[in-house]
Amino acid sequence: MTRFSFAIHARSGKARTGTISMKRGEIRTPAFMPVGTAATVKAMKPESVRATGADIILGNTYHLMLRPGAERVARLGGLHKFMNWDRPILTDSGGYQVMSLSDLRKLTEKGVEFRSHLDGSKHMLTPERSMEIQRLLGSDIVMAFDECPRADQPRDVIASSMEMSMRWAKRSRDAFNSGEEHAAQAALFGIQQGALDEELRKRSADALADIGFDGYAIGGLAVGEGQEAMFATLDFAPGQLPDDRPRYLMGVGKPDDLVGAVERGVDMFDCVLPSRSGRNGQAFTWNGPLNLRNAKFAEDTDPLDERCTCPTCKSYSRAYLHHLVKAGEILGAMLMTEHNISFYQQLMQAMRDAIAAQNFDAFAREFRQTYLKL
Repeated sequence: MTRFSFAIHARSGKARTGTISMKRGEIRTPAFMPVGTAATVKAMKPESVRATGADIILGNTYHLMLRPGAERVARLGGLHKFMNWDRPILTDSGGYQVMSLSDLRKLTEKGVEFRSHLDGSKHMLTPERSMEIQRLLGSDIVMAFDECPRADQPRDVIASSMEMSMRWAKRSRDAFNSGEEHAAQAALFGIQQGALDEELRKRSADALADIGFDGYAIGGLAVGEGQEAMFATLDFAPGQLPDDRPRYLMGVGKPDDLVGAVERGVDMFDCVLPSRSGRNGQAFTWNGPLNLRNAKFAEDTDPLDERCTCPTCKSYSRAYLHHLVKAGEILGAMLMTEHNISFYQQLMQAMRDAIAAQNFDAFAREFRQTYLKL
């Protein structure tokens, strides 16, 4: 099996379906990556995550470096063995989490000095250290270290941040290449920045292409700008990136966000929403989201979604799930999360099928009519 390759099999408008091939397996695109922040997709066993149809999951560099520690994970055989997941894992760079700790960090050209939110201990995260941590974890897809400023910052602040992220991207590439054994097994993705500004995003994309990456992420979106502004940016941002490489929209999103982004040429996604919503009593269905805390479900014997083939929908009623959620039972979080992750994977498969049949426009129109009641 090759270290990394990406083949596009079909297009429908800007939407594409294809396959990423890596040593630990193939990733069908468009792909949704369940988030395993601390070496676990919350409330699910790894084998159950795989059974939903997930080809790849995401691990969090920032949280894993603090607990249990990247060096410890390496001593225990790497992240895959540690958490019993033998498929590909993408690890984020840690940049976004560190940037969110605005009162606990100090930013310089070298990197970011910050205090742990767990115990207040001091740490320094640089492009070189981020690459080292992701190497110790044994990541299959490594993300370059970047800064993610808020979209409402002044343009000159966003431009300066983007330019520093591009310098950090070059340092990330150099550090990644220096770990020859890991570089021979893994892939490195660069991250486009520039907030909502088309010209800044073009400069970022050109800088990343000059450095050269296996894939390219669209960063700095889904940080409070709203769906309309995000889609307006996605109208141009994916097309600025190399056409023959995967395009990964970080931290997105709701089911209708995914459909709209695929429509605009995005191939990969991750988001905590399906698992977090499941733990909080919200289920995603083809007919829109359901709040299982609502009293109207107390005696509803229907499954969450009649179209869904997941174990939760096959075996449990809305009434029972309502009871579990209201009672705060752990099983409620487990069953709801299993359904939501399954629904997201079924949505991705439906999009892949629609692109292969070259009728994605019709699929997206019908989806919005049933999901958003448009």
